[in-house]
Amino acid sequence: MPYLILFFAVVAETIGTTALQASQQFTRLAPSALVVVAYAISFALLGWALKFMPVGIAYAIWSGLGIVLIAAIGFVVFGQRLDLPAVAGMAMILGGILVIHLFSGTAPH
Repeated sequence: MPYLILFFAVVAETIGTTALQASQQFTRLAPSALVVVAYAISFALLGWALKFMPVGIAYAIWSGLGIVLIAAIGFVVFGQRLDLPAVAGMAMILGGILVIHLFSGTAPH
C-alpha cells in the first residue's frame, strides 16, 4: 500500500510539473491552477506515504521517478532532447530506486 500511495504522489507531481511548463511562467490560468492543485495532492500523498516509510526512502523514490517521468514527458510532449550523459544519469536513478526496493531493509515490502 505505501508504494501505491507514493506512485500516485509521483503521478500528481508529474502532472503538476507538466502543467508548470504549460503555464508559461504562470501566465495561463488553467495550467497555473492545475500546478497548484496537482502539487497539493502530490504533497498530501507524499505525507501520507511517510506514515509507512522513512522520509529518505520515500523522497528518493518520489523525486527520482519524477525526474525520469518529466524527462520522458518533456521529450514526447515538448520535443525536448536529452544527451547521452543525461540518459545515463536517469538510468542510474532508476537503478538506485530498484536497489532500494529490492535490497534495502529500510524500505517497506
